[in-house]
Amino acid sequence: MALPIGNSALDAVIQPRLAIVEERLRDAVTQSDALADATSRHLVDAGGKRLRPMLALLTAQLGDGTRPEVVEAAVVAELTHLATLYHDDVMDSAPTRRGAPAAHEVWGNSVAILTGDLLFARASRVVAGLGPDAVRIQAITFERLCIGQLHETVGPVEGEDPTAHYIQVLADKTGSLIATSARFGAMFAGCESAIVEQVTNYGELAGIAFQLADDVIDVRSDAETTGKTPGTDLRERVPTMPVLLLRARVATGADAPAELGGERIPLDAATLESDRALLAEIDGDLTADAALAAVVEKLSVHPVVDQTAVLARSWSDQAIESIANLPEGDVKSALVTFAQALVARAA
Repeated sequence: MALPIGNSALDAVIQPRLAIVEERLRDAVTQSDALADATSRHLVDAGGKRLRPMLALLTAQLGDGTRPEVVEAAVVAELTHLATLYHDDVMDSAPTRRGAPAAHEVWGNSVAILTGDLLFARASRVVAGLGPDAVRIQAITFERLCIGQLHETVGPVEGEDPTAHYIQVLADKTGSLIATSARFGAMFAGCESAIVEQVTNYGELAGIAFQLADDVIDVRSDAETTGKTPGTDLRERVPTMPVLLLRARVATGADAPAELGGERIPLDAATLESDRALLAEIDGDLTADAALAAVVEKLSVHPVVDQTAVLARSWSDQAIESIANLPEGDVKSALVTFAQALVARAA
């Protein structure tokens, strides 16, 4: 798999190490129990982008990227990510993941949840070999992952801005682990603290951008491209940025919310009525595949999806700005390209 870093020399260095991560990842999920082994391997065998270990290996190039601890840290990041996917798919009732049936569709919810727990345990075993600082960072990240999922499930409290609440959910659920991946790479490569701090901030901002781009992809791509059923979040009432922006339009009767940095423009009566009708469909019964497909088709061409893509690019730009003081060179350029590639998928 070509790395989204735009540098063939770096690619030649990182790609072999990514292959080692993949091998270690398969070793780490191997279980002596036959059922546990089958369920633990399910998502590893399905493949994936491996963005988190890739980022760890990339930031490690700011120091001594050959240290064996870097590979182990990259494995921890991906194991943790895989564990969350088992849990997320149960909570979202997602039928597919990476083009394969989700684990809960094969073995049931309880087995899928327990498998996620097993992978968290394996991640903990690996990170324990990296020392107490790594264990503490992993624990804080795990806590944020849980808090993010909790807040997404419960929703904003009365008086809280729904879009600000959602951005914080993304920072916790997605940004925290991507930040830790970048941090681990630089940290275990022996980089100075100022560099570690910069790439950590970069990872969190890039993670928010990545998830906002996913919100666009969820309604504008097909299952063959993403490996997931389009509109799954809509069916499960999981809030995403396009729907939140649509709700804001209906509530205020105006477009260009403050989050996009624009002055609110009143909607004409016909547009507002069309928005209300679409929102009513989104809030209606989407159990039938035909009903879901119809709503996805309408939402995919709505301006709020374009606005979400704009927001994704804005967070990507912030990620790039956060590493302005990194040493100039191939690694910094690759991190810029990496952040841009995360949102280019939603173009």
